[in-house]
Amino acid sequence: MEFLEINDNIKRIIEVYISNYLMPKDVLGDALHLAITSFHKIDYLLTWSCNHLANANKKKRIRMINERLRLATPEIITPLELLED
Repeated sequence: MEFLEINDNIKRIIEVYISNYLMPKDVLGDALHLAITSFHKIDYLLTWSCNHLANANKKKRIRMINERLRLATPEIITPLELLED
């Protein structure tokens, strides 16, 4: 199993997410997961976090910020959406 590195670039991405009000400061786990998957160009981010990640409005804002940062944007889905496909 390969572990993905958490480096200074990922920490800076998290700071951008928080400073642009994409993620609240007290929910660093969601920001960290998104930053890791975006930086490492992971295709999917599986999450139950509908408030901070898996909703249409948030997905649009994530894409906009990631495009500005020249980052890939993972397909963000819930486990239920995964089972539907």
